Amino acid sequence: MVGVQRETVCGTPELRNVSTSFVERQNLTMRMGMRRFTRLTNAFSKRLENHKYAVALHYFHYNFIRVHLTIKTSPAVAAGVANKVWTMLDFVKMLEREEELLGGRLSDYKASPKKKHFLG
Repeated sequence: MVGVQRETVCGTPELRNVSTSFVERQNLTMRMGMRRFTRLTNAFSKRLENHKYAVALHYFHYNFIRVHLTIKTSPAVAAGVANKVWTMLDFVKMLEREEELLGGRLSDYKASPKKKHFLG
């Protein structure tokens, strides 16, 4: 965590609608879907930038690609943000178009050298 800002929010919510269940469910989904958020795991990000990318990928998949059983579509389509459920191919094509517009890669990621595997 980098920092915290406190902000007072005032209003008159309807108490029957006040619940932490939605946020707690979202936190559980994040922890279960991304091992980076569980304790004692080796699936951690060494760089904060990589961690941010992983979180963004998780949420993009969750909201645009994954069809949820309860709503029979993706949340983005249900909310009117997208006109169709995306596929991973749609996502990759979008990234490639963005890189083309920027004239280069979106990140400085470099694949590690290929390791030779010996059968013996």
